[in-house]
Amino acid sequence: MENQQQNQVIGGSKRIVAVTESPLPSSTNPNNDHNIEHQKHGWRNFFAYVGPGFLVSLAYLDPGNLETDLQAGSSHGYELLWVILIGLIFALIIQSLAANLGVSTGKHLSELCRAEYPWFVKYCLWLLAEIAVIAADIPEVIGTAFALNILFHIPVWVGVLCTGVSTLLFIGLQRYGVRKLELFIAILVFVMAACFFGEMSYVKPPAKELFKGMFIPKLNGNGATADAIALLGALVMPHNLFLHSALVLSRKVPNSVRGINDACKFFLIESGFALFVSFLINVAVVSVSGTVCGTDNLSEQNKESCSDITLNSASFLLKNVLGKSSSTVYAIALLASGQSSTITGTYAGQFIMQGFLDLKMKTWLRNLFTRLIAITPSLLVSIIGGPSGAGRLIIIASMILSFELPFALIPLLKFSSGSTKLGPHKNSIYIIVISWILGLGIIGINIYYLTTAFVGWLISNNLPKVGNVFIGIVVFPLMAIYIISVIYLMFRKDTVVTYIEPIKDEHHMENGTNSMELVDRVPYREDLADIPLPQ
Repeated sequence: MENQQQNQVIGGSKRIVAVTESPLPSSTNPNNDHNIEHQKHGWRNFFAYVGPGFLVSLAYLDPGNLETDLQAGSSHGYELLWVILIGLIFALIIQSLAANLGVSTGKHLSELCRAEYPWFVKYCLWLLAEIAVIAADIPEVIGTAFALNILFHIPVWVGVLCTGVSTLLFIGLQRYGVRKLELFIAILVFVMAACFFGEMSYVKPPAKELFKGMFIPKLNGNGATADAIALLGALVMPHNLFLHSALVLSRKVPNSVRGINDACKFFLIESGFALFVSFLINVAVVSVSGTVCGTDNLSEQNKESCSDITLNSASFLLKNVLGKSSSTVYAIALLASGQSSTITGTYAGQFIMQGFLDLKMKTWLRNLFTRLIAITPSLLVSIIGGPSGAGRLIIIASMILSFELPFALIPLLKFSSGSTKLGPHKNSIYIIVISWILGLGIIGINIYYLTTAFVGWLISNNLPKVGNVFIGIVVFPLMAIYIISVIYLMFRKDTVVTYIEPIKDEHHMENGTNSMELVDRVPYREDLADIPLPQ
C-alpha cells in the first residue's frame, strides 16, 4: 500500500513519479501550498524554458550535416533544399514529441524503455543507443580535428584527442550554471552562421531558384537520390530523441495542470525557433556551395575541389569574402560546429547510460566514460587511415545512424500515442497519423536505399565469388533479424502502465478551494546531469 502511494500522481498534470524516487511530500506540507500560490504562469516565464531546444538543434548543425550540405550544393545546386525543409519539419514534430514525453511523464525516453521492455530487449536497445551516440559523434570529432589541423597543422589523430579533452572542459562550465554553457554554445553557433551568411550575402544566390528548390521537389542528376537520403539521414538522429526528453526535465516546471501545458507549449515554440535558425544555416551552406560551384569562371583547382568536396577542402568557398584568411575563418566555423555538437553528444551518452542501466556515477567519471566510448573509433581510424580514412568514416557513420533510427523513433511514437504512458494526454489522432506516416516513410526509405546499395555493391564488386557468398551468408540473416526487430517494436503491445489517474488535493478542498486544478508534486529531475538550474 505504501508503494502504491509513492507511485501516485497527485494532480492533473501528466507527469509520473520515477520508480526510484523517494516518497512524495505530505499534502499538509505548508511549503507546498506556498509554492502553489506563488507559481508564475504565462509568457513572462518563457525564458526559463529556453535552452533545451537550442542544445538539441546543434545536432542539425554538426560537421556531418555541413558535409552533406556542401556535397548537395556542389552537385545539385539548390534542387535539394526541399529535403532540408521536410527533414526539419519532421524533426520539429518528433523533437516536440520527445519534449512532451519528458514533461508529461517525469521520465525521459531511455527510462521509459527500461520500464517497458524485457531485459534482453532493454539491453539491446541500450547497446544500439550507445552505438548511435558513437556514430553521431564521429563526424563531430573528426570535423573538429580537421579544424585544428587547418588552424595549427597538427595531425588529425592529435586533434581527435584534443577534441575529447576540450569537450570535457567546456562541459565543466556547467559548474558555473547552465546558462553560461548555453551562452557559450550560442556564441559558437553565431560564429559559424556569420561565416556562411557573410559569404551568402556576397555571392547573392538567385532568390527565385532558392524558393523553387525549397518548395518544388526534384531528384534530377546523377546520385540525387543518394544525396537526398544522405541529407535526410544527417538531419534525423536517434540520440537526439533521448537527449531532448531528458533535457526538458532540468527545468522547474510549475506543479499544476496549467504549468505543465505551458511548459509543453513553450518547449514547442523554443524548438521551432531553434530549428528555424538551423534551417537557415543549412540553407546558407547549400546556397554558398551551389552558387560558388555553379559559376562558369571557376579555376581548375576549384572545379576539382567542387567535384569531390569534403570538410577538409571546403575553405575555398569563403575566399570571395575573406581572401587569404578564408581557411582560418572556415576552420573556426568548423571548430564551432564540431565542438558545440560534441557537447550535446556527451550529454546524450550520459542520459542513455543513466536511463537504461540506472548507473549511479560521479559526474566527471560519467563524462569521461562517455567521451572515451565516443572518440575511440575516430582515434583508431585517424591513426591508421589518416585524413582520407577519417573522411570515409563520416560516410559510414551516417549509414549507421540511418539503420539506428527505428530503435529510438518507434518507442517514442508508441509511448506518445498510447494511453499506458500518457493516459488521456496521449497525442491526438491527427498527430498520431502524421507522425507515424512520416516516421515509417523515413525508416522505409532508409532501409530500402541501404539494402539496394548493399545488393548493388555485392553484384558489382571485384571480390571472388566465394567472398561474395560468404558476405551474403553473414549479412542477409542480419538484415532479416533487423527487419523482424523493427516489426516487433511496432506491433508489441505496451504492457507497463505508468500513467495513474490523478486524484484531487484534499487539503485544498478542506480549505474551501473550489478550483478543480489538480496539483502534481513530482520534483524536477536534478539528478540527470547535475546541471545547476536557473532560478
